[in-house]
Amino acid sequence: MKALSQVQATDNSSNIVDAKHVTNVQVFGDEVEVDVISMQPTLHIKKKLEVDILKAIHEHAFAKAKVKVRITVPEKNAKPKAVPLKGAELPGVQNIIAIASGKGGVGKSTITSNLAVALAQMGFKVGLVDADIYGPSMPKMFDVETERPASIHVDGVSKMEPVESYGVKLLSIGFFAKQNQAVVWRGPMASKALNQMIREAHWGELDFLLIDLPPGTGDIHLSLVQAVPVTGSVIVSTPQAIALADARKGVGMFQMDSINIPVLGIVENMAYFTPEELPENKYYIFGKEGARNLATELDTPFLGEIPIIQSIRESGDVGRPAIMQDGTIASEAFGEMAKNVVSELVKRNTDLPPTEVVRITTMAGCSPKKEQV
Repeated sequence: MKALSQVQATDNSSNIVDAKHVTNVQVFGDEVEVDVISMQPTLHIKKKLEVDILKAIHEHAFAKAKVKVRITVPEKNAKPKAVPLKGAELPGVQNIIAIASGKGGVGKSTITSNLAVALAQMGFKVGLVDADIYGPSMPKMFDVETERPASIHVDGVSKMEPVESYGVKLLSIGFFAKQNQAVVWRGPMASKALNQMIREAHWGELDFLLIDLPPGTGDIHLSLVQAVPVTGSVIVSTPQAIALADARKGVGMFQMDSINIPVLGIVENMAYFTPEELPENKYYIFGKEGARNLATELDTPFLGEIPIIQSIRESGDVGRPAIMQDGTIASEAFGEMAKNVVSELVKRNTDLPPTEVVRITTMAGCSPKKEQV
């Protein structure tokens, strides 16, 4: 935006930023898209505006940026039409929770699937979007690999009908790709797919919509915070120092001024190993209380510790989340974590205003109705 402020508006009033002629800016890596208004319909004036924008971005922002400029001319004697803002609320969806991790392989999808089923068992209406475009795992974890979303007409518009399993409504890119088919997409295409799964689905009334994000802090994460007003985020990490370093970045991403999404807390997965024949024994394979200590350091709630035990792995492989194994160490750990998530969400919705969506990216009140917390 600072670079664009160097460009003269076509009505000679001021620069295009102050004149409010810049209606949209999108940044995907080194790709930049700019929507701008020209008050003059003449071809050479519009061409000059485009050249000036390219020059300003290359000289004042990034010399190797791939810039695409879209120019519109308002109707004569008419005010410029307002550009619809991205990220309008999802009708009927009360709370949107992003589940993230800085590092891959920490069990984020296992945490998400069990959290979703735990919330459904509490009596909440729950949806889940598998946003890990390149490595979707939810169809297997919910034993619906052979299912496909149906098409449903809502108010004359065709929408996707999510697949339902264990009381959770589910959409995943895994439903649309063959089992051995790799999803090889650039960031903008992956982001578009995520937006379609969120926006072009018939979710109905939901208390929670969980978003299982891919590892890292990239295009998908930015697209999510632009697409919908995320109520809060949950960070998953193991106690290992390497995982904690990336989890710290995950917390930092959501706390950036340009994103500003409340972090509900940190979950420590694979916290300790407990053998089935010695349930009282705990072996801290990846370190002890690393995520708990990180939560304390960052002044972020600690949502619980999940052990690494054989039954959790087996439940994921057969598509029956471990929370459903009543009376086990795993179900108790996941149940406690889910209650802590709901408690922190209640505090967040009581103490903080609704999250605003991120409208321009230039970087790199629900209380539980059926469960007493």
